[in-house]
Amino acid sequence: MSGKTEAETEVSAVRGEDRRRSQRVIIRVPVTLTIVKSGQDITVSAHTVAVNVHGAMALSPRPIAAETKLEILNERTGQRTTARVTRTPRETGEGYLVPLEFDVADPSFWQISFPPEGSKT
Repeated sequence: MSGKTEAETEVSAVRGEDRRRSQRVIIRVPVTLTIVKSGQDITVSAHTVAVNVHGAMALSPRPIAAETKLEILNERTGQRTTARVTRTPRETGEGYLVPLEFDVADPSFWQISFPPEGSKT
């Protein structure tokens, strides 16, 4: 048995369809996603399953529509940034895999070191 969760397995399965601009790191980081809808803030507690300098794949208890703009709060650091959902989330047994892209790439947002380009993750 690989020890991967269903969500991590799903992330691995979509590797071929994504054209990544930076290395991805499989890591669980607690995040809060804030969406403004009809003048109201909607907050969703989630966590990442993979991150890169351009965003993350988050596991959320609810789907968030493609092209939704939101704010991501990194619960470990208190740092915030803005992002958008790049495509329709995929449902798994653990929740919804929500692909997030930062408005501006930020290599320091996750506070981790990314592997050099060309290395296998």
